[in-house]
Amino acid sequence: MKAAANQKRILVLEPEREQAERIRSILARSGFAATLVTSGRQALDTNERRPHDAVLLDLERAVREKLLDAFRTQAPTTPRLVLAAPGAIGEAVRMLREGADDYVVRPPDVFEVRTRLVRLLERSDLDSRLALLQDEVSKVHSDKRLVARSAAMRAVVDRIVRVAPLRSTVLIHGESGVGKELVARAIHVNSPRRTFPFLAINCAAIPVHLIESELFGHERGAFTGAHARTRGKFEIADKGTLFLDEIGETDLQTQAKLLRVLEEKQFMRVGGVTSLSVDVRVIAATNADLEAMVEHGSFRRDLYYRLKVVGIPVPPLRERRADIPELVEAFLDDLSRANAVPRKDVTPDAMEALESYRWPGNVRELKNILESVLVGSPGDSIGSSDLPPSVLRERVATPRPAFPLGTTIAQMERDLIRSTLEATGGNRTHSAQLLGIGVRTLQRKIGHFRLDIASRRRRPRTRAKLG
Repeated sequence: MKAAANQKRILVLEPEREQAERIRSILARSGFAATLVTSGRQALDTNERRPHDAVLLDLERAVREKLLDAFRTQAPTTPRLVLAAPGAIGEAVRMLREGADDYVVRPPDVFEVRTRLVRLLERSDLDSRLALLQDEVSKVHSDKRLVARSAAMRAVVDRIVRVAPLRSTVLIHGESGVGKELVARAIHVNSPRRTFPFLAINCAAIPVHLIESELFGHERGAFTGAHARTRGKFEIADKGTLFLDEIGETDLQTQAKLLRVLEEKQFMRVGGVTSLSVDVRVIAATNADLEAMVEHGSFRRDLYYRLKVVGIPVPPLRERRADIPELVEAFLDDLSRANAVPRKDVTPDAMEALESYRWPGNVRELKNILESVLVGSPGDSIGSSDLPPSVLRERVATPRPAFPLGTTIAQMERDLIRSTLEATGGNRTHSAQLLGIGVRTLQRKIGHFRLDIASRRRRPRTRAKLG
C-alpha cells in the first residue's frame, strides 16, 4: 500500500518476520507507514536512499552493529527508538546515554509505541521549526538567538510559529531580562511582514509628555521645540511591526490613543487635524501585572483585552535551566567576538554553579556576568572561582532521587514521577512539562503506580479594598 504524502514513515529493523509484521500492524493502526528491513546495512542503505521520519531498531542488532552511531552520523536529527527484550532494560538505558532517544519493551504495546513515536516526532518537528526560525532571526539580528532545549521554551517557540502568520496583536509577558524583544522579533521575521520595518520602543524609557509624539509624530509648532513635522513610530512602521515594550508604563491618555489606532487603524499627529491610516501589527510586552493594574484603574480594560488577543508567557531562566549550557556557549561565542578577546571554556564546576543560581535578572544577567568574567578572568578557562560570590552563594537545591543498585526501571519511573509531583505541589500540567510527557500520559502513569498526591490549589485572592 502506498503511503500518503503527509504520512510519517518509520524505518523498522527487525530480523524476526513475525515480530516485524506485528510492528508493521501496530504502526499502521497508529497512522504510520513502516519500511521493514532485516539487517543494519540494509537499514542504512534504505534510509540513505529515502530518509525516514524515525527509526525503530532491534536493540541486539543495534548494539552488535553499532547502528546508533551510524544513524547519528547519517541522520543526526532523525529520532531513534530501540526495541528491547524485558531482560535487556539495563542495556536499553545505556543506549539512551549513547544516542537512542527512547525505547519500548517486547512485546510492543500499541498505545506505548504510538505515544513514544508521536512524542519523538513532535520534538523533532519542533526542532526543525526552531532551526528555520533561528535562521530567519539571525538574518536580522545575527548576535541573538532563541535557545529552546527546555520544555518551557519549546512551548514558547511552538507558540511563535503558530501566531507569526496571523494579523492579531500579541501580548508577551514575563520578568525583566527574559528576552521578550527577541520573541517579538522572531514573530516578525516569521510573518508576512518580514520585509517591512520592525521598530521597538521602550515605553518606560520615554518621558510621559514625549511618548505621544514618539508614537504618533507631531506637526511643526505643536509644542515648544517642534521646529519641523516629525513622523512617529506608527507612521514609520507602516505595513510592518511595532513592538511596545513595558506597555504598562504608558499613561491613560496615551492608552486611549493606542486603542483608537488598534481599532480604527487611524491616528493624528500631535497638533495635527488630519487622520492618517496605517497598517501596523502591534506586539506589546510587559513585566507588570496588567490585570491588577486594570482593577486599580491604572490601565484601560478595553486596551488590555485588545492587546491580549494572543498571549505568550516567557518563562524566567530559573524555570528553563536546561537552556543554560547552550545559552552560555552562545553568549561566550558572541562576547569573545564583540570584545576581540580569546574564547574561553567553562569548567564543569562553574557550569554547575551557573545552572544552580536563581538568576533574578534572567538571561540579561547571565550575559552580563559572562561578559564580566570573560574579559576580567586571567586564565584560559572560566572556573567557579571566577564567578561573582552571589552566584556561588545562592544555589537552588534541585531534588534528585537516588536510585540504589538493583532498582528497576519501573521503580525509578514511579519515584521520579512522585518526586516531581511533590516538587510542583501536585500540579499535573507543570509536572508533565518537567517530565517531557503529555498530561494524559502522566495521569495514566499516576493511576498505574497508584500515586496519591493531592494538588495544593491556590487560595482565591482577596481583592484589596481601595480607600
